[in-house]
Amino acid sequence: MAPGFIEITKTENVTGKAILVGIGLPASSTRRSSEPSLDELKGLTTTAHYIPVAEITQRITVINPQTFIGSGKVEEIKESVRFHEPEVVIFDEALTPAQNKNLEKILSCRVIDRHWLILEIFSGHARTREAKTQVELARFKYALPRLTKLWGHLSRQRGGIGLKDAGEKQIQLDKRMIRESINKLEKKLKDIDRERAVQRKSRRNTFQAALVGYTNVGKSTLMNCLTESKTLVENKLFATLDATVRKVKKNFPYPILMTDTVGLIDKLPHDLVASFKSTLDEVRDADLLLHVVDINHPDFRHHMETAEEILNDLGVDNSKNLLVFNKVDAVNDPDVLDNARRTWPKAVFISCQKNVGLDTLRQAIIERYENRLHGMSLKLDYEKATLLPQIRKNALVVSEHYEEDGIRLELRIWPERREPLMQLLAQG
Repeated sequence: MAPGFIEITKTENVTGKAILVGIGLPASSTRRSSEPSLDELKGLTTTAHYIPVAEITQRITVINPQTFIGSGKVEEIKESVRFHEPEVVIFDEALTPAQNKNLEKILSCRVIDRHWLILEIFSGHARTREAKTQVELARFKYALPRLTKLWGHLSRQRGGIGLKDAGEKQIQLDKRMIRESINKLEKKLKDIDRERAVQRKSRRNTFQAALVGYTNVGKSTLMNCLTESKTLVENKLFATLDATVRKVKKNFPYPILMTDTVGLIDKLPHDLVASFKSTLDEVRDADLLLHVVDINHPDFRHHMETAEEILNDLGVDNSKNLLVFNKVDAVNDPDVLDNARRTWPKAVFISCQKNVGLDTLRQAIIERYENRLHGMSLKLDYEKATLLPQIRKNALVVSEHYEEDGIRLELRIWPERREPLMQLLAQG
């Protein structure tokens, strides 16, 4: 049996066998120290329809600029490649173009890293025009510096006219084509961004809540519970890529829109985050963020930290967060729940599957809505009574008193809507 052998599991639409490589990295100013765990990479691998047939790990103190890992570990992987004959070797860390090229040459096998694996998954799950454009742009940007001289054998054929240095010429042609594609996709995405901005502007007069969190924590299931919609729900990573907006219908006294966003994950490719700007703008523009956490996951604290770091990088205001611990019904150790309640006393604990805690969550959302409202008194002349429907669109009417000289209104209004309301009254 070869080193690093693990049990083969069946998966649908299999792409091929894969050897997984995990690396424990030392701490730095921008990264905490890590243990070489491959649990999440295995989940990503099977989501991409590869069968993990072996896993190899190494803890390193210095990154080898040529191959990332040490020469001895490279030889171990090479032996495993000979034994398993995989279609791909997948590294759990980002490789430089040079490291990628050197490893493929040594191993005589396709080599990809975690970033490209995530891009493959996103590419397979993209359904809408926007998602397909976003993912395609990220893939091109990632692939551009990684083009290898696949046509080098042509340059060795000296007998034919015009074939000298054909490999180099082909690489330049490929790079030019990719740059042209990137420019076209960026223009297309800007057009889509403008469309989305118009859509967001049209929703600005309605309270907006966005579901955020690590991938596969149950955001889409919660979306369905609160809105009675039928958003796709699958027990796999990145089942949802597109931001889905629905009106909250169940037991809410106020108009609220709910947005389900793409799941976050550790070591998310920067190009992918940049490409998904318009989708993630839904998070920035939201009035409330429901940060959903799978409390039954053994590494849920790290998942929380990862999501918070990404949201901070996006410039999201943390004061808008409401922490929601999902899947409490699956927790077997009561100490886990007790510790979480003590650590995060303002959090809400729910189970979408068992309908536990959803009324508490609804009340928490309503309280966040009402906390943003300011009191306002208004006297409306009877000749302006036709403005009442417009007033109700901009504010909550607490009471109406019909007096001799007009209608006295007691309102609750968001601060940013006060000025538009005064302009409406002045025009009326």
